[in-house]
Amino acid sequence: MKVDLFDFHLPEELIAQTPLEERASSRLMMMDKQTGKITHDIFKNIKDYLQPGDCLVLNDTRVLPARLFGEKEGTGAKIEVLLLKQQEGDVWETLIKPAKRVKEGTKIEFGDGILTAECVGSSEHGGRLLEFHYEGIFYEVLEQLGEMPLPPYIKEQLDDRDRYQTVFARERGSAAAPTAGLHFTEKLLEELTANGVHIAFITLHVGLGTFRPVNVEDINEHEMHSEFYQMTEGTARLLNDVRDQGGRIITVGTTSTRTLETIATAQNGRFTEASGWTDIFIYPGYEFKAIDGMITNFHLPKSTLIMLVSALAGRDNVLNAYHEAVEERYRFFSFGDAMLIL
Repeated sequence: MKVDLFDFHLPEELIAQTPLEERASSRLMMMDKQTGKITHDIFKNIKDYLQPGDCLVLNDTRVLPARLFGEKEGTGAKIEVLLLKQQEGDVWETLIKPAKRVKEGTKIEFGDGILTAECVGSSEHGGRLLEFHYEGIFYEVLEQLGEMPLPPYIKEQLDDRDRYQTVFARERGSAAAPTAGLHFTEKLLEELTANGVHIAFITLHVGLGTFRPVNVEDINEHEMHSEFYQMTEGTARLLNDVRDQGGRIITVGTTSTRTLETIATAQNGRFTEASGWTDIFIYPGYEFKAIDGMITNFHLPKSTLIMLVSALAGRDNVLNAYHEAVEERYRFFSFGDAMLIL
C-alpha cells in the first residue's frame, strides 16, 4: 500500500495558526463511516450525536513546557533544547538545535543558571541525552523557564499556554497535545454526563514522532514511534460494562484510539488495567477491536494519522470528506476543526 494513496491538496492558509477564543465553537463535520454521508455542525452540538450509555474516552496527558532556550557554557552560544522523554532520574532524551554544538561533556545553562544540563550521551535520530541539575522540583523549574512545544506547522506565538492543554489534562509527560480534546469545555463535559454519556480517561504521552513524516513509499515499511500509555482498573471496568450493555465506545483522538486498540488486541477485545509502550500502526485493512467511533481533527496529507482515520471510515470516504473540508474552508491540524466518525 503506497503512501501517495493518502495524499490530498491542502492550501496552506487553512492550517490554523491560533486557537479560537471559545473551544467548543469550532466547526464539526459528522461522517457516517458506513455510507460516507457528511453533515456540518458546531462542536458544542456534539451532544446531539451521542446517546445515553455511550462512552467518550479522553486522553488526560498534560503537555510539558518542554522547549528550553539556553547558552553553552564557556562560549555563550545559543542552544535550543526540546525535552522528549525522561530516561532515568534527571536524564532526558532531547532534540537540540544546533546539535553539532553539543557533544558529550557539553554543559548548558538556562535562566541564568537556575537550571543547568550536561550532555551524557546520544540517542537515535540525532538526539542527545541531557542530565539536568537544579534546586527544588524539576517540573516547577520547567514551568518557570520552558515554552510550549507547538508543532512545526504553527508559526504564530501562543498568548495563553493553557490553550494548548485540554481542560482535563492531568498526567504530565507529553511533547504535544492530544488535540482532538482541545474542543471540550468543562461545561460541555458536564452536559454530556447529564445526558447519560459516560466519560472515561486513559493516558498516552504524545511523542514528537506524531509529526514525523512517512519517508517510505510502502507504508508497510514504516516504523512507528513508541509512546507510553496507561489505563486504570476503573476505566477498564467502565469500558467493559459499556460494551456489555450495548453502548458505543467513542475515542477522542488518535492517541486514545491507539491506546484502546493496543489493550484490546492483547485481551481478545476486552479491557484491563495496563501500562506500557505502544508502537501500534493502524492503516486500512486493520480490524478494530475496541472502538465504535472517533472524534478527531483534520490531519496532514500522507500522515499515519490520516491512515488511521481511513482504516476506520474507508480511504475513499475520508478523502472525499477532506476534499469537502477544503472546499468548505475548514481549519486544519492542532488548532483546527473537528470530525466525528460514527
